[in-house]
Amino acid sequence: MTATDWKTQGIRVIAPHTRSGDTPDTRGMNRQVAISGARTGSQALWAGTNHIRPGTITGPHHHGPLESVIYVVSGTALMRWGDRLEFITRAGPGSFLLVPPFMPHQELNASDTEDLHCALVRSGPEEIVVNLPDIEIEPDPEWIKF
Repeated sequence: MTATDWKTQGIRVIAPHTRSGDTPDTRGMNRQVAISGARTGSQALWAGTNHIRPGTITGPHHHGPLESVIYVVSGTALMRWGDRLEFITRAGPGSFLLVPPFMPHQELNASDTEDLHCALVRSGPEEIVVNLPDIEIEPDPEWIKF
């Protein structure tokens, strides 16, 4: 058995200025990839960031068979999900969200003045984004509390 050369195959640092916007787009968000199979040789994970400007509602989408973890770094997110985006929750700084495979979802920046910044991790080495047609959403009185 050959020993692993940890010096050349060890920890990699991906500095903020080396992230890339070369990842599929969804309306209303700025995704940047830091770690992927193509960029860093990752075999099982994709990781990056997401920036959503104040008051912005992103396009509905899902990530195919990938599970996603979203960590809210700063700002407040409202997340809609479901076949008709009929469910909603709020997440603030320090919160994690787990997004199941194939689940339609949409991010909303809950603030009209503060940017929303998130860190993202997915369960595969390459980004999959399936943008969905806009969905007419019936306002739900329960949303008012958000």
